[in-house]
Amino acid sequence: KYVSELWRKKQSDALRFLFRVRAWEYRQGNRIVRLNHPSRPDKARTLGYKAKEGYVVYRVAVRRGNRKRPVARGIVHGKPKGQGVNQLKFARNLRSVAEE
Repeated sequence: KYVSELWRKKQSDALRFLFRVRAWEYRQGNRIVRLNHPSRPDKARTLGYKAKEGYVVYRVAVRRGNRKRPVARGIVHGKPKGQGVNQLKFARNLRSVAEE
């Protein structure tokens, strides 16, 4: 109960410090990391997590923002409609990309 109260006030000094430290740690590590326990136990419990065998938790870093078309030096061919490189929206959501 106390932990969930903390998470409601995201601008508090404690959480801002926690976010800053965790963001730095996450940047130093690998993109896919298996965790021993969830970083938010209260939220994980509400989503159905139980602390017993058979439940695994991973943290996956996913590229933020739009999808970039993989073309060499930005050279595209075809009609003007298909000329876009940068502002393409990915069809799948970030969760499905992370689970891939």
